[in-house]
Amino acid sequence: MAAEGEASRRRRVVIVGGGFGGLAAAHTLRHADDVEVTLVDRMHHHLFQPLLYQVACGGLSPGECATPIRTALRRNANTTVLMAEATGLDVERRTLALDRGEQLEYDSLIVSCGAQTSYFGHDEWREVSCGLKTLADAEDLRNRIYGAFEQAERCEDPVEREQWLTFVVIGGGPTGVELAGELAIIATHGMKRDFTRIDPRDARVILLDAGERLTAAFSERLSGKVAQELAALGVSVREGARVTSIDERGVVMQVGEKEERVAARTVTWAAGVRAADFAKTLAEATGADTDRAGRVQIEPDLTLPGHPEISVIGDTSLLAGSGGKPLPGLATVAIQQARHVARGIHGGGAGAATPFHYLDKGALAVVGRGKAVCEIRGRELSGRPAFFTYLTVHMYYLSRGGPGSRLKVLIDWISTRLGKPQNQVIEGELASIERSSEGA
Repeated sequence: MAAEGEASRRRRVVIVGGGFGGLAAAHTLRHADDVEVTLVDRMHHHLFQPLLYQVACGGLSPGECATPIRTALRRNANTTVLMAEATGLDVERRTLALDRGEQLEYDSLIVSCGAQTSYFGHDEWREVSCGLKTLADAEDLRNRIYGAFEQAERCEDPVEREQWLTFVVIGGGPTGVELAGELAIIATHGMKRDFTRIDPRDARVILLDAGERLTAAFSERLSGKVAQELAALGVSVREGARVTSIDERGVVMQVGEKEERVAARTVTWAAGVRAADFAKTLAEATGADTDRAGRVQIEPDLTLPGHPEISVIGDTSLLAGSGGKPLPGLATVAIQQARHVARGIHGGGAGAATPFHYLDKGALAVVGRGKAVCEIRGRELSGRPAFFTYLTVHMYYLSRGGPGSRLKVLIDWISTRLGKPQNQVIEGELASIERSSEGA
């Protein structure tokens, strides 16, 4: 009888992380009758990170780029969602420990816990700059952006006023480019009649990147287009600028043999990420290798060496693509990997049984009002055609409760592109902004 009961028990699949990969894995397993899925995430919502810069600049509300995980999985009859943090792993007993001491037993474990902001060993910069990885980050940055204009309006000292009206974005990837462009649009178009003592058009937006060119994932031609469009918006682009120090009054950078300082009260960090903390726990428990960014080295079938029951996907994993370079930290990578693993589990395995092959769907980035760059399978687009491609792709992947919600996001987004004022509401007591002005 015991053997019969064991044979009839549904296989337990535990998923760590409710991002693109975690949700895709759960969705793919929803029709697996012999599987019960438990998805664990520290937050109760799935976050559409590509639109966070719009929340930070007031173009969208926080609820328009975040969906409760339970809502996203409400049709998955075989799935349980737990808002909890994974804190430990026993690979011999096949149990995952949670922050309140619970132990989840698993037959298959899918780790898709994503990435977090990396300051490359300078964690003290976290206190004097803004990241852009969470809803809290976006709301904090929005407060700082619009609060900076309010502080400038009060300034009698022109030097201090200039500091408040200077915005530095560090990192020339898609996030940094999109944010810098949107900041320039806010200053030039969004608030030109709102103040009496300052002209927001006097604001400076400076984009710093340590590399030789912006958006290095694109071709040199498209990278050049990005730089041209940003310059047309009034963004000052500094390539080959390695940041060496950040404080409450500005940034120090190394450019060639020279060291330069930019005085600014609002600094945004968009320069790097590392694997979430659970990746270290996973590596220690399994003996897996990691790279400098904390990503876990995996087998071609996405499992850990010696542990076919543990699959690692998305930003947490390290796997070389067809060209020998590590697969990029994109939603499309995580989704394809999740489906590959889930199909293997659905078919009766502990994970995937075949090597994973990534279908590169290209890269996209918005630059300014109604313009973008796009590179898909060797084809390059820029300007409005690329923007509409960007819009279509993001609406497709935007995980919302239904088509009506997607339509609302689309309307709000396009309205902002056509000149609708951003939401400039500042929340809270502006404690972080006021701290920056102490001693002025």
